[in-house]
Amino acid sequence: MKTIHLLLLTLLSFTAFAQEQNKDSIYMRQNYEKFEYRIPMRDGAQLFTVVYVPKDKSKTYPILMNRTCYNASGYADYKTHGHPSSYLVKDKYILVFQDVRGRYMSDGMFDNMTPNITGNDRKNKKAIDESSDTWDSIEWMLKNIKGNNGKVGIYGISYPGFYSAAALPDAHPALKAVSPQAPVSDFFFDDFHHMGAYLESYTPAFAVFGYQKNGNTKDNWFESALMRMYGNPSKDAYDFYLRLGPLKNITEKYHYDNFFWNQIINHPNYDEFWQKRSILPHLKNITPAVMTVGGWFDAEDLSGPLNIYKAIEKSTPTAKNTIVMGPWSHGAWAREGGKSTHNHIYFGDSISTFYQRDIERKFFAYYLKDGVNPNLPEAYMFDTGVKKWKTFDVWPPKATANTKLYFGEKGKLGINKVLNDKAVFEYISDPAKPVPYTSQIEGLTFTPRNFMSDDQRNAARRPDVLTFESEVLTDDMELSGEIMAKLDVSMTGTDADFIVKLIDVYPDDEPNYEDNPKNIVMGDYQQLVRSEVFRGRFRNSFEKPEPFVPNQITKVNIPLQDILHTFKKGHRIMIQVHSTWFPYIDRNPQKYVDNIYKANEEDFIKSTIRIYGSSVIEIGKR
Repeated sequence: MKTIHLLLLTLLSFTAFAQEQNKDSIYMRQNYEKFEYRIPMRDGAQLFTVVYVPKDKSKTYPILMNRTCYNASGYADYKTHGHPSSYLVKDKYILVFQDVRGRYMSDGMFDNMTPNITGNDRKNKKAIDESSDTWDSIEWMLKNIKGNNGKVGIYGISYPGFYSAAALPDAHPALKAVSPQAPVSDFFFDDFHHMGAYLESYTPAFAVFGYQKNGNTKDNWFESALMRMYGNPSKDAYDFYLRLGPLKNITEKYHYDNFFWNQIINHPNYDEFWQKRSILPHLKNITPAVMTVGGWFDAEDLSGPLNIYKAIEKSTPTAKNTIVMGPWSHGAWAREGGKSTHNHIYFGDSISTFYQRDIERKFFAYYLKDGVNPNLPEAYMFDTGVKKWKTFDVWPPKATANTKLYFGEKGKLGINKVLNDKAVFEYISDPAKPVPYTSQIEGLTFTPRNFMSDDQRNAARRPDVLTFESEVLTDDMELSGEIMAKLDVSMTGTDADFIVKLIDVYPDDEPNYEDNPKNIVMGDYQQLVRSEVFRGRFRNSFEKPEPFVPNQITKVNIPLQDILHTFKKGHRIMIQVHSTWFPYIDRNPQKYVDNIYKANEEDFIKSTIRIYGSSVIEIGKR
């Protein structure tokens, strides 16, 4: 199904985007020759690879490679689907698209985030991982593709972003430039999980990643499994998942034969299975230049870009290591031109164009073509409050003051001022009536997108959501860097999730954006800026969870993802705290069970949750 294929590429079929792609396709037919190869790996497997070589033979060209699990054959008709960009296509590279091991036309077995080869396994010439497959592919291409200049770059968005990062350990010496974009770094903390909590909204996607194909194919072999859930998708995902009940019903009804789903439900904690699949410990002695790209409003992979950048900074301080974070959802920087918006928020014109033309294009030209040094900063970050790019010599920025937010009675929020550390705030969390993650009615989908800047007024009006709001700001206030919510909590149950949200409250006279629907009122809009969920059982160890003691005050530290947002004069800062976020996150039974994926209906109980005034939200330098 072509519609599924486009969905897997995580691209939206906007008219302007489609027209631009058609122009690229015409240009490629006029200026490139296409070849298809089966590149041999060290263990005998062959990986299907589509290669476009510029027709102009008067020059040599670097190789620019995209490794994908989303069907390289989709690029075989002189189409790039927006990556690489039009700028890179017209700058002329040897463009390479490859099916990773076990996917579509490539041999072998597929594994979600193949564990990296370590220790004595390195001596085994048949041992393979994504790094070794990339090495073998580069070695073969350098020897067999005429007209290359001996330099290779790798890029990719989402899963291809992970494959880009996975090429960095023990990198081939010809690999000079790598751009992981929206990469997952560790599946227990990113993408299919957040801080160990399962993203239930991802449930339909398992069919794509959890079945081995029977032979090499250019077609989707998982469609029948996909159609079990997505054949006639519900128009109200909240209602669908609530009626579905505990996660064990997903196993019984939909994913009983899905290997990836069964891996997840049988490894509910951060055990060796997950630890082996994290790329972060292997990002050492990095030699290629790296430019990691992410979106501040990426509901799928916000953690990955930040943590990959930081891991390289820590392990290899001398590495050419840059991070770019813009006002984008998942992969939206690949869509060219026009007004840049996320959900109902307008951020400016042609922000993706600026990134493609003035950042990405110059990065690859410099390291692969000996172009002009773009002098990229360490961090190219978009301030989502004042809506402009800022540059930093180090990220998180060292010069930023540590801002502390405190909870007070009558919904007050203190900025760098304790209001009442003896105060107690409580709510009843009921898994049968969970807090929706979005103000909109959304149908069953692969991944959520818009809620990352959504209006939080609907949540603020619920009795099971604690809401604390500052006074009106008399000056602009930039919040940047890392966020840690240090909560003191107690509960009548023995387990709970904690969702912490940082919100920008607009003034009541904020004008409406001209392109928004008429029912979207920007006056007093409560824009979600940053949020995260934390499964309380993991407060002391992700590997060894433990129940809470009922009614005992317990510390829970919740790391939110980084921020660069200026709360403008006339705005307010808001914090919300609650314990369900459905169906983005699965429901915690709130009675401790060993494995939530196998919990029964009767395990789900109401719980009175208390948050204490001694809690604090710390933002910036610590």
